[in-house]
Amino acid sequence: MPKFNREELKKYREELKKNKYNSSNNDSVILVGMGSCGIAAGARETLKAFNDEIEKLGLKNVIVKQTGCMGYCYVEPTVEIYTPGMPNILYVKVTPEVAKKILDHHIIHKRLVNEHILDKPAIDIMK
Repeated sequence: MPKFNREELKKYREELKKNKYNSSNNDSVILVGMGSCGIAAGARETLKAFNDEIEKLGLKNVIVKQTGCMGYCYVEPTVEIYTPGMPNILYVKVTPEVAKKILDHHIIHKRLVNEHILDKPAIDIMK
């Protein structure tokens, strides 16, 4: 197995993320944190809300996946969004109602749901 220095590892990680989450067919990817802390905070209901609303709206280019703990236990449920043409965003305290809002605002209309962003991208701070 090849050995990486810190910079090579960062570059490799970014390439993997780009290939995994920003597919060439313009899919949006929603990662719902399903660690034990997320589940205890309601992540199952959030995951179900995303899937139900996507089906209800007939969205074809949206993929919902589960992931492990994202390390932000104090603001669970957490959801990471990868959408072409938008910055990658980590949303926090995502209830089923917030999940529906994220689909409408972020995925469909390409607008951020500012009150649930953990780290705002620099581009939004400048507006």
